[in-house]
Amino acid sequence: MTAEHQSPGVPAGPGPVPLSAASRQRLQKVFEHGQRCAEKNDFDYANQLFTQCVVEDPGNLTYLQSFFTNLYKKYNDNKKGAKLARLKTKSYRSALSKAAGKGNWEAAVQAGCKGLRLNPWDVPTLLAMADACEQLQADESQLFFLRSALDADLQHVEVNRTAGLTLQRMGQFDQAIACWQRVRRAQPHDEEARQAIAGLSVEKTIQEGGYESTLRDPSAPGDGRRSANEGAEQHAGRDSVARHSQHPPGQGPSDTTLTPEERVREAIRSDPTKVENYFRLADIYLHEHRFDDAEQALGRSQQVAGTGHLELLERLENIQIRRAGHQLAIAEQQHQFKASEESQQLVSQWRQQANQIELEIYAARTDRDPENLQIKFELGLRLKRAGKTKEAIPLLQTSRGDPKRAATVLLELGECFQKIEQYKLAISHYEQAIEACEGQDSETGRLSLYRAGVLSTGLRELDRAEQHLTELAGLDYGYRDVAERLDKITQLRNSE
Repeated sequence: MTAEHQSPGVPAGPGPVPLSAASRQRLQKVFEHGQRCAEKNDFDYANQLFTQCVVEDPGNLTYLQSFFTNLYKKYNDNKKGAKLARLKTKSYRSALSKAAGKGNWEAAVQAGCKGLRLNPWDVPTLLAMADACEQLQADESQLFFLRSALDADLQHVEVNRTAGLTLQRMGQFDQAIACWQRVRRAQPHDEEARQAIAGLSVEKTIQEGGYESTLRDPSAPGDGRRSANEGAEQHAGRDSVARHSQHPPGQGPSDTTLTPEERVREAIRSDPTKVENYFRLADIYLHEHRFDDAEQALGRSQQVAGTGHLELLERLENIQIRRAGHQLAIAEQQHQFKASEESQQLVSQWRQQANQIELEIYAARTDRDPENLQIKFELGLRLKRAGKTKEAIPLLQTSRGDPKRAATVLLELGECFQKIEQYKLAISHYEQAIEACEGQDSETGRLSLYRAGVLSTGLRELDRAEQHLTELAGLDYGYRDVAERLDKITQLRNSE
């Protein structure tokens, strides 16, 4: 990867084609079996199972993290792996390089995993795997391999150069600057490092100066997750963390010179068995968009809590969601700053990628908690956005049992039925949504009236259309093109 091939601050396109639901379920069972083996210290068999998961789904960070955690534990964190690993890994690196040269990425990842089985700290293999992930457009996995290489050799010039470019592309400017600064310390006259540091400082200033865009999808539930890059949320989050972390266990009020991160790290040193401290550290990193640091903190908590800790699993999943939202934020910011057909396409691609990540996570959560109507609703929304309308309908129908979101569910179902050309069912659900919103002044009610009016017009049910659009005009005459649509109804009547 070279500097001229990357645009600072713009994420690369989304990753590999997502697995089918059947493949995902099969791999999840393999992964869970691997976790049980790892808990029993059956490291070699666990490695076989985790390797299968990584090879088939290289973009899955949960699989990748467990693959490394198992190996680190096997070698007691000795930073050098098996005896004579340096000699034995050469053949696997060669196989990785040959497979990558032919574009056979599954074989390349397989060879890389076999090499890392002998030494998970082998920098050349980690770099080659990072490059394979870049070609697969699995950005998060690429960054994970690079971060692992930095952990193995923080001063390695090539690793820092590659990590700097990758972090820059992913919008993690502070960490990218740190990488380039290490390059420059090692090579003081490196012109690429000098230019990168200067450019990143400008990018960081632009981002912090209020150019971030709000990404909230009008059809998304009101949980605020789509605004992952909002400066106000970040500022409020940092204040919250600072207050929460001011006096962790074992620390007194005299430690006011310590940052929140340092306080929590000190609490972990005082009691490394307390899982909540790792969670708090991960939260600090999340508020600063330091997603890899957050994952590493949770990875350490996994060693304490075990792999079956449900809250830990959900926190790891939430990092994936937040990271994808942040990448989308960067793409939208760049499109807003300098619009082009390419930048618009990138926004669309990342929106699809973010939805796919959420879809897979909510599918897994539904499997774990099949009675949870909220999760079914969230999964139904993601399936609908992915164009899997017929799969979304049963989940949305099931989630109607929650009265808090009855109107929203009915509206979503109406749109689904309209999409599959079941127009009578669509209008029926729009009208049920209108009824559920009676007495409320809400966007759901307005949109339901609009959808019902537009669809009725298309079906030439003009009295029905006029009733709904007139009611909407009475609430908000400037809503979308409601005035023009009422005029159109009059024209259709006159032409009959």
